[in-house]
Amino acid sequence: MVTVMRIWMTVRRVPILILAIAVIAIGAASAFHTPAFAQEQSHGWSLRDLLFPRRSERVEPPADVEQARPKPKARKPKPRPPAEPETPVVEKTPDARIVLVVGDFMAGGLAEGLDTAFADNPAVKVVSRSNGSSGFVRDDFYNWPAQIKSVIEAEKPAVVVVMLGSNDRQQMRVGDVREQPRSENWTKEYERRTDAMGKAIQDAKVPFLWVGMPAFRVPKMNSDMLAFNDIYHSAAQKHGGEFVDVWDGFVDENGAFVTSGPDINGQPVRLRSDDGINVTKAGKRKLAFYTEKPLAKILGLAAPGSVTTVSAPAGAPVEAPKPAAAPVIVDRTAPMLLGDPALDGGSELLGAAPPAKADPNLPGEKLIVEGKAPAASPGRADDFSSPPKSQPAKAAAAADTTGTINP
Repeated sequence: MVTVMRIWMTVRRVPILILAIAVIAIGAASAFHTPAFAQEQSHGWSLRDLLFPRRSERVEPPADVEQARPKPKARKPKPRPPAEPETPVVEKTPDARIVLVVGDFMAGGLAEGLDTAFADNPAVKVVSRSNGSSGFVRDDFYNWPAQIKSVIEAEKPAVVVVMLGSNDRQQMRVGDVREQPRSENWTKEYERRTDAMGKAIQDAKVPFLWVGMPAFRVPKMNSDMLAFNDIYHSAAQKHGGEFVDVWDGFVDENGAFVTSGPDINGQPVRLRSDDGINVTKAGKRKLAFYTEKPLAKILGLAAPGSVTTVSAPAGAPVEAPKPAAAPVIVDRTAPMLLGDPALDGGSELLGAAPPAKADPNLPGEKLIVEGKAPAASPGRADDFSSPPKSQPAKAAAAADTTGTINP
């Protein structure tokens, strides 16, 4: 019985299977034999679409129908900063006075700024003998106190400008010991070397300026530079030099380091590079700006208090101050004081001797002493007589009648 049932079920499924195979064959034949354009135009449903769905093809609009895309707006070019005016460079005279700048890489930047400041002065020549990696700590690399004498003899300067210290935040060999920066022994040896530098310049009998260090981005470096500046200040004063403090030119109103700030004309510019150590062209010019005035005094280019410019040629006669003109006497009326007793007719101030007794017959005295008011003038506001003395009786009677209109 079971076998018969199985045979019956198999026979029953055969037509369905044959029908499915036939449909698949017809679909495959139509797919291979239908022209391409017919396939593209046919949108009917088939078993093939059910079993193998096709992606809908994108219909592109014709070129004449497609809307033109708006062109992107052109970006406005950023305004360029105005070009700096070129400083006219004049040829220096053979007898030009030499300004010798010595020190590290900061001194090299200062020399560039001074060269720009005196570019139009043929009588002043700036000579840079800086050594970028030098300092007072590594005297084995370059010994400034020992070398400065020969440098001065070779250049024969009229004035020496010193700027050192930016490389000195490192260990120093004192004898056979390496001392840490700012330690007690380190500081004593550093003071000795800076003092030797000042003495060597003094012995050469050349006036000199010692330019201090500016602020730097690293706070620890700032505190060290402030301590170094105190040492440089003492060495300069001890040996007849002048210390030039440039600290305020590179910090804000709170004393913090700034990358950008006002230049010599008060315009905001970038003064320091991204590393917070080196100075830009405007920063170099600002360093020179702090040095120009004391340098001009030493070179005799400007007398204290005069208006002679720094670019005046050396040896130019300085105009003597004109004698003061005689004072002009102007006859003016003295200012009037509000408390002047003469304004109210008095001649003495309050608390002075009592005035003489007034006439008791005066109306004012009678009112104050006896309490008798003077008779009112006829028609005055305080004339309360009825009828008023200034009007006859008939006029008074007519005034009492109301509602009567006289023609």
